[in-house]
This record gives sequence, structure tokens and C-alpha cells, in this order.
Amino acid sequence: MTRTRALLCLPFVNTQTLSVIIPALNEQDGIVQIIERVRAVRPALAELHLALEIVVVDDGSRDGTAARAAQCPDTRVIRHLTNRGYGAALKTGFRHAQGELLAFLDADGTYPPEALPEMCRALQQANADLVVGSRMSGAASEMPLMRRVGNLAFARMLSVLSGVHVQDSASGMRVLKRAVLPKLYPLPNGLNFTPAMTTRALHEDLKIVEVPIAYAERIGRSKLSVVRDGVRFTNTIVWTTMTYRPVRVWGGIGLVLGTIAALLALALLADWAMRNALLAQFAPFAAFLMLVLGVLGASVFSLGVMFSYLTAIFTRKPVQRGMFGRVIFDPPLDYYFGRIGAFAALSGILISIIALWFTTQQRSFGEMWMWFVLGSLLIVVGAQLGISYLVIRVLDELAEREASTRRDLLETAEAAESADERQTTVNA
Repeated sequence: MTRTRALLCLPFVNTQTLSVIIPALNEQDGIVQIIERVRAVRPALAELHLALEIVVVDDGSRDGTAARAAQCPDTRVIRHLTNRGYGAALKTGFRHAQGELLAFLDADGTYPPEALPEMCRALQQANADLVVGSRMSGAASEMPLMRRVGNLAFARMLSVLSGVHVQDSASGMRVLKRAVLPKLYPLPNGLNFTPAMTTRALHEDLKIVEVPIAYAERIGRSKLSVVRDGVRFTNTIVWTTMTYRPVRVWGGIGLVLGTIAALLALALLADWAMRNALLAQFAPFAAFLMLVLGVLGASVFSLGVMFSYLTAIFTRKPVQRGMFGRVIFDPPLDYYFGRIGAFAALSGILISIIALWFTTQQRSFGEMWMWFVLGSLLIVVGAQLGISYLVIRVLDELAEREASTRRDLLETAEAAESADERQTTVNA
């Protein structure tokens, strides 16, 4: 009786399983070593109340990778008959793994399995959704200079586009909760799997923690192409961002184009005041660029805002208006597109009328042509912003209609449940 009471008083410990997925392609020289290193962290994981499962996914290897992995104790081996890609191998591993927590690392020995307990501890303590082993956080690294520069560039790009500081966007060693996979999918089958995962996690507002890890030179020949995969990583980050916050991409491009057009306009005004002494024969070309870039800038910026509303409608999420991680204007700038467009168009008309009047007062067209170009630019940009304002207001109404419908249905359901509860209480 006393023993039973003592057992009942022991705190309940919920043991979870950590499934470590190791994708492998022609890694017979290093696969056994990496499996043994993963198995060696089992006691440290047990202290965190984590059981260990090891899953090796052989992605169509033509050497003895699968056979050597199968000889290792406590290791499941899943084979792709043909090479499907790094991301596809990881998704196969996720699908067959049994753990509530999922981890993955490469089979080439570059990532340290010894860091898995620390990463799991960080996930538990911070209640994070995803822990990334950061190779760019000051720990010892044998990463080649070119790849290091590329990874820094990808991290900075993603930080700008997401509004969240990221140190390593493409690390191949991570721990995540299985429950967040539906928010991260779909993910690509290639080597761009990891930057796609990071980008989607940031835009899905998942809690991410980065833990510094050491990085070693790989065993065998690298399968990464700096140029080809670098372009693929860039496309993945940009295109994934556009499906969540298109204004971050299109708005940024529009602002750059508009800023260049504004600088050219100032240069042309200074040139006119100095009697063509600044730009000389390049003035017509500068005016051409000003007109083209100004119109493109306004069009691209407004297009990004419109895409944000369309994304909100399709994803049933609030409109993401902040370009740099925060809302700069409140109310949002697009609410003023109509007024800004009207002011720009009226200013352009007024400038054109004044320029026309001067040409009738013994001023040649050659002296006033720049003002006609500036007036045309303001009229076209004003019209573009006015049209965009009308389209955005319609999209805003549709997005709000969808949100209001969901709120009304939720409130109706809650009211019905409350009524049922009251009726049950009365009947009781």
C-alpha cells in the first residue's frame, strides 16, 4: 500500500520521441560514422525525456550507402529507387518517422549530431516551433569562403523581406515539431528545401530559435553548386515571400524605381536652372528614364499592394501592409492613393498649362520641353494611383467581407453553444 502511494506521488513525465532523419546519396564512406554519432547522444536526449529514432533515407544511391546503414543497430532505412532530391528524401523521412519531434542533418559529417540535445533543450525551454542550427553565429566553421558569403547574403535578403533578423537561412540541421508541418508545406524537393522552410516559417509567424553549431568540412565531394543552387535559393526566398507579403518585394522595387525617377527629376530641374550646363546632351535621355522609371515605380508599388489584398483573401489572413516589418502609415498609405493621385494629376496638368503659356510668350519649346515631360509624368502617375485606389478599395471590401462573415459565423456558433449550455442548466 505504501509503495503504491509512493508511485502515485511521482510526477508524470511525458516522454516524446525525436526522429532524426538522415538523407543520403552515395555517402557510403561517412554514413556509418554519422549514425554512430547520432546514437551516441541517446543518453543526453534521455535526460530531456526524449526517445531516439533514426531514419536513413537513401535517395537512389549507386554505392553501398543503404547496405551499410542497414547494418547499424536501431536504424530504419528507407530507399528511393531513383534519385528524387534532397527535399524529397527529407519529406519521405518525415512521412515514415514516428516521433512528435523531427530533426534532420546531412550524412556527410558537416553537421554535429552532438548539438542535437542542446537544440532540443532550446526547443523545450523556449516552446519554439523550429530550432535552426546556425553555422553563422560564431561557432567554429570550416565553411568555404564563397559559400559563407552566399549564406550571409541569403540571410540578409530574408531578413529584409521578412522583417525578422535571420543569421542562417539554409542550415541543414534543424529540430521541429511535427505539428507545424502543415503550416510549412508545400516544400520543394531540391536543395532549396531549407531556405523555403525558413521563409515559410517566418511568414507563418512560427517561433524560431537559432542555436550556434560548429560546421566541419564534408566527407567526400560536395553536391552543392554555388551558382546554380545560389540562384535557386534566391528564387525560393523571393517567390515564397511573394505568396505571403508581396508588397515587401514589389513595394521595394517600386520605391527604388520611384526614387531614381525623383532624383532624375531633380537633376533635370537643376539642369534647366543652369541653362543646360549640368546634363547637356544627356538631358533628353535623363527625361526619358525619368518618365519610364516613374511610371514603372508607381505601377509596381501599387501592384504589390493589390497582391497583398489578394493574398489576404485567398489565405484568409489579415492584409500585410508593413513593408519593413512594421506599419509605417496609419491609416495605411494605400488609403491615400486616391488623394495622392488626384494631387499628382492636377499638379501635372497645372505644370503643363504653365509651360504651354510660356511657349506662347516668346519662349521656345526647346526651353520648356522638360516641363512638359514632368507634367506628363505626374498626370500618368496620378491616373495610375487613382485607378489602383479604386481596385484596392474593392479588394479591401472583399477581404473585410470574408473576415466579417467568419466573425459572424463564429459569434453565432458561440451564441448557440451558450444557449445550449443555459438550456441544459435550466433542464438540470
